[in-house]
Amino acid sequence: MKICVVGLGIMGGSVCLSLKRAGYKVAGYDISQNILEYALNNAIIDSVAENFENFDLTFVCLPVNACINFINKVKFKNGSIVADICGVKKIIEDSVYKIPRNFKFVGTHPMAGREVSGIKNACAELFDGANIVITKCVNTDIYAVQLIKNVAKAMGFKRVVECSAEMHDKKIAYTSQLAHLVSSAYVKDGEILGCLGFTGGSFQDMTRIAGVDEITWTELYICNSKNLVQKLDMLIRSLTDYKRALEECDENNLKLLLKNGKEIFEDSKTFLNRSEISVTEL
Repeated sequence: MKICVVGLGIMGGSVCLSLKRAGYKVAGYDISQNILEYALNNAIIDSVAENFENFDLTFVCLPVNACINFINKVKFKNGSIVADICGVKKIIEDSVYKIPRNFKFVGTHPMAGREVSGIKNACAELFDGANIVITKCVNTDIYAVQLIKNVAKAMGFKRVVECSAEMHDKKIAYTSQLAHLVSSAYVKDGEILGCLGFTGGSFQDMTRIAGVDEITWTELYICNSKNLVQKLDMLIRSLTDYKRALEECDENNLKLLLKNGKEIFEDSKTFLNRSEISVTEL
């Protein structure tokens, strides 16, 4: 199977390295000649992709709008599989299926990453033990999905989650994007200056993702703004309840709020996914 990876940042580079570790030959493409040379010189890719009609499987590892533009302008091999790895799925899926395609599309989202960027931070182990989300609709080819599952297992992924693109975007607004915004807002308190010696795990957890790339993530937030605004509204209402209890020194209410949060968190550990979400071990 001939594989191509388009976009050689930290994610695309890690896709290449994990595929090569699994024994696949990988061609790569990037608009930067310097990045291509680095990838070749450091054995991240085996060759530079020139004609995309030569490949059986193409991973498009580009930001949302760049991904859409690339898929729309490039000619792929008849019957080949094209998979994106973007952090939002509905906008990609809608664009792909606006017109007839000669390839089989599979939307994927590797649930792994680092706070740094660039191909120099790519590593073969990035996906080891991680989840990968595969989004499906009536147009999705089941055999293409199975091939992606097989490749994902070889890359080190442990679990696959299958759902609609709509469900993915709703969930990711809560599990990823909201956390980034909270972290970014949290560090804007001037109290963060001069905290050396006062920090522990809680502070590290809250601030770890405040340094994400603003260009990449702004695009993702805007593409999923409806879901993200809903989650922000819910969080603001909850925080307002805590604020009121503290302002009124209402110990009983504060205890109830904390107890309720703890119970919801504990229940979430054993909650079974709804029927529209499938979770399986690879």
